[in-house]
Amino acid sequence: MPTPRVLVTTAAEATIDLLRDEHGPLMFHQSGGCCDGSSPMCFAKGEFRVGSNDTWLGRIHGCDFFISASQFAYWKHTQLTVDVVKGRGASFSLEIPLGVRFLIRSRLFTEDEEKDMEPVYAGDEYPEITEAAS
Repeated sequence: MPTPRVLVTTAAEATIDLLRDEHGPLMFHQSGGCCDGSSPMCFAKGEFRVGSNDTWLGRIHGCDFFISASQFAYWKHTQLTVDVVKGRGASFSLEIPLGVRFLIRSRLFTEDEEKDMEPVYAGDEYPEITEAAS
């Protein structure tokens, strides 16, 4: 089984469930840019436009997860884990009104893990799957 590039904690899954109930299908984007620094941002699916300057890393709890291509260049040897903590972030992410914020925990891949990685795709070429399949 290929090594996943992005994971999610149980606590973050619970927050995703709350947000999905209210907003429908969701997506994440990790920019490393303005607002809340490099916090992952959660949007209703399709509300954040991704393209060839973004990289699709995989799915977490049924949500596509993208990262800006320039940020991926720095983090390509790192496994990302989406977690959630109490506190208000300074972003446009959907969880902010809940009094929590998503954040990234990371670790370097081992040499063995890097030999069998899940593929990545340009943001405008990622594999779509139906909600039932995810």
